[in-house]
Amino acid sequence: MRMRAACAALALVAILGHAGASWSSESKDNTFPPEELIRRTVERRAVEAVIWGMPVVNYDLMLQEMIAKAKGLPNQIVYWSRLLDWKNQTLTPNPDSIYLMPFFNTKDVGPVVIEIPPADDGSINGTIMDVWQAPLEDVGPAGVDKGRGGKYLILPPGYKDKAPDNYIVLPSQTYQGYALLRSMLKSGSDEDVAKAVAYGLRIKIYPLSQAANPPPTRFLDANDVVYDATIPYDMRFFQSLNRIVQQEPWIARDRAMIDMLKSIGIDRGKPFDPDQTTQASLNAAIREAKALLEMRYNDLFASTPPYFDTTQWVVPALPDYIEQAGAGFSEPESYAVNDRGLLFTYAFFTPKHLGDGQFYLMAIKDKEGRNLSGANTYRLTVPENAPVKLYWSVTAYDRATHALIRDQKWSSRSSQNVELQKNADGSVDVYFGPQAPPSRESNWVPTNPAGDFELLFRFYGPERPLFDKTWKLPDIEKVAAQ
Repeated sequence: MRMRAACAALALVAILGHAGASWSSESKDNTFPPEELIRRTVERRAVEAVIWGMPVVNYDLMLQEMIAKAKGLPNQIVYWSRLLDWKNQTLTPNPDSIYLMPFFNTKDVGPVVIEIPPADDGSINGTIMDVWQAPLEDVGPAGVDKGRGGKYLILPPGYKDKAPDNYIVLPSQTYQGYALLRSMLKSGSDEDVAKAVAYGLRIKIYPLSQAANPPPTRFLDANDVVYDATIPYDMRFFQSLNRIVQQEPWIARDRAMIDMLKSIGIDRGKPFDPDQTTQASLNAAIREAKALLEMRYNDLFASTPPYFDTTQWVVPALPDYIEQAGAGFSEPESYAVNDRGLLFTYAFFTPKHLGDGQFYLMAIKDKEGRNLSGANTYRLTVPENAPVKLYWSVTAYDRATHALIRDQKWSSRSSQNVELQKNADGSVDVYFGPQAPPSRESNWVPTNPAGDFELLFRFYGPERPLFDKTWKLPDIEKVAAQ
């Protein structure tokens, strides 16, 4: 047995020593042997570690893909120079906007500046987040700068110096984090996509120490690589979690996890090198955690009241988590770890103010309450006058991974698609299925007949009729294959 694993096992034996003594000397028939207690404890604690650590693992997976696939480093920006296709395997991304993701790390360079350009030739919609993907602030027309542009200054943990004037100051409890920024399109034409890319490339990131003469921002185009940040339910999850534990300070609210993680082999300043017995327990635990999270995901749609009466559409944002994260988890009586863990199995990004710049509805079942099968053909009729200042889009994701369905021509349809066909009354029929209906390919989203899928409907620049529900989105309906 490796030294690290042996130490972890001895620590647990010490913790459980009284139970072991009881087993050997008192009621052998009614208690577990120490080895079994250790195994069960490791598995229970590992399940909780998965749920607790999901957002930072989600973050680390994206960062590692930036480093490995885009050949980038922190304090640089990974972006996609065209609209996203299936090669972007992040969780429920939007394939109808230009994505730019500055990853920052203040540990060695001190405070970091992210400059957002004014909304003149374009606009940015997005949020700057810490390593836990808790929002520091929204940016752009729906954010603090209100479209005027601004210099957002991210301060490292414990920073004491006075911040300079004319910055939007964002104290962070973690060294690392990122911003999810979307350069919004005026339309889906090639010309407007190119303009949105050019506008997004005006974003800057640099250390405050170089603000007098900022170096050029390095942009890394990930458009042609498979950027896979889907959640791995195996030992890679714990390796990713260990990487963050080694790099980040403990936040007061999470100190109860220090010994929990030590008992599964994750300990600050020490290598994570579990022996085969511990690996077996960790693998069993993450399978259980996956099953538990999938059950909660199904329960979310079964128990959440539909956004519109008698429909399958729900808001997938988990309001307790959104409220607590937006307030910096400052409420001493609440900490939505379970909701947070669930959310980051199927999404990344937490807005500071949900509903100001964007709004989301999600469905996993059709009008009859049946799972959306990629083998069937469905129709969604989007009524006329959709309540958006910018645009709406609807995207199909692989139900098993919550990423774009692999190897498909495209993944969504949007009001900005110039070729989209409208009905006589101004409504739009969007079709989902393994084959396009005759003469309707421009309104069709392909699916994989071998699996189920889920839908996310986005409203960018949502307007009052969505919130007072005088405009309603109907359910998706199964139709006969043509």
